[in-house]
Amino acid sequence: MFDLAKDEITEGSIPRALLVLAAPLVAQNFALVAQSVVDIFWVGRLGEEAVAAVGLVIPYTALLMVPLIMLFVGSQILTSQRVGAGDIEAARRVPFNAIALALPLSLVLIGLVLAFGDELVALLDPSPLVFDLAVTYLTAFALYALVPSVLSDTLESGFTAWGATRIAFIVNVSAIVVNLVLDPFLILGWWVFPRWEIYGAAVATGVGYTVGALVALWYTTRDTTEFTLTRDALSLQPDLFRDLVEVGYPIAVQNAGRHLARVLMVSIVSLAGGAAGLAAYTIGARIATLAFVPASGLGQAATSVIGQNLGADYPDRAERTTWVGVAVAVVGLSAVGVVQYLFPAAIAHLFVRDISAAALESTVLYLQILVFGYWALGAIYTLEAGFNGASRTDVSMWSTMAQYWGVRLPIAAGGAFVLGHGVEAAFWAVTLSNVAAALWLGGYYWYSTRGGMLERAAEQASTAAD
Repeated sequence: MFDLAKDEITEGSIPRALLVLAAPLVAQNFALVAQSVVDIFWVGRLGEEAVAAVGLVIPYTALLMVPLIMLFVGSQILTSQRVGAGDIEAARRVPFNAIALALPLSLVLIGLVLAFGDELVALLDPSPLVFDLAVTYLTAFALYALVPSVLSDTLESGFTAWGATRIAFIVNVSAIVVNLVLDPFLILGWWVFPRWEIYGAAVATGVGYTVGALVALWYTTRDTTEFTLTRDALSLQPDLFRDLVEVGYPIAVQNAGRHLARVLMVSIVSLAGGAAGLAAYTIGARIATLAFVPASGLGQAATSVIGQNLGADYPDRAERTTWVGVAVAVVGLSAVGVVQYLFPAAIAHLFVRDISAAALESTVLYLQILVFGYWALGAIYTLEAGFNGASRTDVSMWSTMAQYWGVRLPIAAGGAFVLGHGVEAAFWAVTLSNVAAALWLGGYYWYSTRGGMLERAAEQASTAAD
């Protein structure tokens, strides 16, 4: 029901293609949100310090994924373009060559965490208790979650590019269900399990990813999709390594810039708002994922639809796909924001049952400020898909750099420490930077498509397939 043939993507209804492909991805991303929400719920049973520790190192765990995301996104873009051009064997080779690059890279990243984890956490100047908890979580995440996530996410990129988003959904949900089931047992020591507390949260995540990777591998051995494991697919292609890096490296730079900026934002929030502000920022970041989940899933679907249409030499359909996605995302996220604006205190208590008065006040403030930029989040994800599907990942990179380093950080630091508005300035900086990015991306996409960007991308995709 949720997998589409190539002809349906390149010749059928654009809204239907987007919604059918996006539905499993949105459900999958909501499941990912549920995973993070439940993780924080169980970690919250350990106290505010444990929640703050996880929030402190979330940017670092995201940074670990940055060079790997380069290969995941590069794999999806190149695979979708080859599928659209009808080169099935070449399309099969892309994800497996991406894995060949990603696995050794992940081992290097694990070594860096083991060698410098203490120093990285110390840079954020947490309290001694939060420091110990943060180092424990960061180290365990690297050891147990990084390698299986490489296998799971890279194979998933292949299924998504092919239009088999139902299988991508099954892979992710398998990992998430295992994680969620294990959380209370490993964090709180239920039944015969040891009470590993924050260490157990990371171990549960790693076991979940391992199960997801095994499910993905199993699907590549079946005949239910054209993305199958063949002898030719496993052949290493040095030229393909280069193409994966060339298309994906701007995504790596984009994510590195975003997450480094988030590290600095955590420091600003911590200095301006203390533990209460940091807890509010952590809760707000988790809840904000509920807003961009639909847009993220729609953006992933749009990237595959756009890539396949460009591979099939249909640039007009690629452009229409982008604008349809923008319209759907903006309307949907605005509706999500209304609910969050009306019930911020209830949301805060859901995360931390015994939240302090100061943390509650900051959390309510942040949740309501975030709402005003939710429509912009929707536009950002779908407009970036318009550029990424055309292999113009550099646009997303520069936009993110300007969004975080040119708008968000200056407003946060200047408003908090120069103008004296404290942590509220950091909260507003997030929303204002989202709005700015949506406006300039929309303007530049219109300008670029008038200048023939998609026609050139279609020609390049066809040449690569030949």
